[in-house]
Amino acid sequence: MTAPACQTAECGFLPFVIKRDGTWLYKGTPITRKPMVCLFSTILKRDEDGRYLLETPAERGWIEVEDAPFLAVELDWTGHGKTQRLSFRTNVDQCVTAGPEHPIRISHDLLSCEPTPYLRVRDGKGKHPLEAKINRATYYELVALAEPGIVRGRKVLGVWSEGMFFSLGYLPSGYCG
Repeated sequence: MTAPACQTAECGFLPFVIKRDGTWLYKGTPITRKPMVCLFSTILKRDEDGRYLLETPAERGWIEVEDAPFLAVELDWTGHGKTQRLSFRTNVDQCVTAGPEHPIRISHDLLSCEPTPYLRVRDGKGKHPLEAKINRATYYELVALAEPGIVRGRKVLGVWSEGMFFSLGYLPSGYCG
């Protein structure tokens, strides 16, 4: 006799929201205990459609995420140029080193063109990863470490980590760096 297969209970939409600033809310109230947020972050996933969910072996339910579910709040680096290694600490105390498995990408606001940097924290299902938005202070640290480079034939300012070059943005056409 074989044991019956376990089914994951579908809970529908759960009353959780992860705000743009990294605050987790439950039923509209901030979760102030960091260990609780860290625990929930370990069961946060992303489905094939890009939706966020909390999933345990027993149950799962979808939640709202306003931007990225995590924030990169601290940067530590060693080396320089192609030997540089950039390690980030997230708001849930996860350390992630930028590189082939954890690329940095820049998104630009459609109206203001202001850059918003993100770091891949872990894979989701399909093409939708879980990312950390790199906070402003940490982004400025990245810019301070940046150097000129060429990406797809265009001059950019970027950073190296784990042997990969990550563009932070295009340089003006008259730039002679």
